[in-house]
Amino acid sequence: MSETILITGAAGGVGTLMRPRLRREGRVLRLLDVVTPPAVGAGEEVLTGSVTDPEAMAKACAGADAVIHLGGHSREHTWAETLEVNINGTRTVLAAAQAAGVSRVLLASSNHAVGFRPVSEAALGERDGLDGLPADSSPRPDTYYGVSKVAMEALGSLYHSRFGMDVIAIRIGSCFETPHVLGPRGLVTWLSPDDCARLFEACLSAPSPGYRLIWGVSDNTRRVYSLTEARALGYAPKDDAERFAAEILAAGEPDPAVMALVGGGFCTLPLGEPDSL
Repeated sequence: MSETILITGAAGGVGTLMRPRLRREGRVLRLLDVVTPPAVGAGEEVLTGSVTDPEAMAKACAGADAVIHLGGHSREHTWAETLEVNINGTRTVLAAAQAAGVSRVLLASSNHAVGFRPVSEAALGERDGLDGLPADSSPRPDTYYGVSKVAMEALGSLYHSRFGMDVIAIRIGSCFETPHVLGPRGLVTWLSPDDCARLFEACLSAPSPGYRLIWGVSDNTRRVYSLTEARALGYAPKDDAERFAAEILAAGEPDPAVMALVGGGFCTLPLGEPDSL
């Protein structure tokens, strides 16, 4: 029996990395984006549309078994755009999924939902038997983008509580081929593409998770985020950013001020202005 997984934002960075890693015999990846994803292959369906369009989302969710919601602005943007695409878009996705009877939704949240938390708070999680900063640390967003991720998590909780949907919100650190793009901070936040796929597979297959809030990072030597909650769902990370440390740190030691807060440089970005981080 085949399963259909809808991926919103499938032409974006994480979506592009996940497509080859999530392909399986008997699985259809339904790809939704405002642009057509390149090199569509076997076992993939393509739909063009926006997460803000209720009709497009209703069509995309019809017959889907699960949704991986990656669509939206992935960086700081104007408040109007952030509200429309990231917040209203998430509500539109969840409403369409609920109406179509989709039982499970994975939401791509972000570390920027708690960007102003000091990394030193990881010790609080360790005191409580976790292995780092708790995944359900209360919001302290660092940008409008971070606010939109807080709203995403709240909407996911609402749709679970109201309708019984299994919703897992994943506070992703940074998912790139290598951690170089973020410099020294990437040694802390990196989620390797392979580990990201492992995490998504665990979230898709965990029995009756209800509503969960978890961190999405690899098992990095310098990690400050708890993976206890993700491991409880079956996540078994295999990668560590430390193998890139010598090369990354050759350019200089990290700025302590940037490294002191979860959101790093995002905590000093002008609000509402597209960033280059």
